[in-house]
Amino acid sequence: MTQQQQNSIFEDWLDRYRGMFFKVVRAYAFTLADQDDLFQEIAVQIWRSILSFRAESSAGTWVYRIALNTAMKWIRKERRHQDGQPYEHLEHLLTTKEAYTDDRLEWLYEEIARMNEADRAVTLLLLDGFSYKEMSDILGISESHIGVKIHRIKKHLITKSENYDYHGI
Repeated sequence: MTQQQQNSIFEDWLDRYRGMFFKVVRAYAFTLADQDDLFQEIAVQIWRSILSFRAESSAGTWVYRIALNTAMKWIRKERRHQDGQPYEHLEHLLTTKEAYTDDRLEWLYEEIARMNEADRAVTLLLLDGFSYKEMSDILGISESHIGVKIHRIKKHLITKSENYDYHGI
């Protein structure tokens, strides 16, 4: 494969799956700087993976698996380096927020961020409309286990939303 072909595939995947990348990034990185870093790391891993893509699954499944695995590895690495950052909680004072934010969506992403890595991945895949089979292929767990996880996640989110009325949920 020539570098031009690799560039073309990379640009196509980046365009087609940009929304998915941002969902993964937002679910795993909390500050804008971290989101930028994670997005770049995912893009690098996607670029590197093009040569090993054998089309045994769809490009979307392949890219999603890489994005999730990269995010999970990145978050583990970042946890080790976050000790001693006293001003991180003040970042919101230094950045401007968009004029309109949906409080329900913010609440949902906050809840997703509190989940363990596996549940977070399942939730993102579910929100993106992947089938149980596709989720199973991406995460390497059985379809029945996916179903159980989804049931528990929904139950958990419903319970949390019943106890949380600030955002009108």
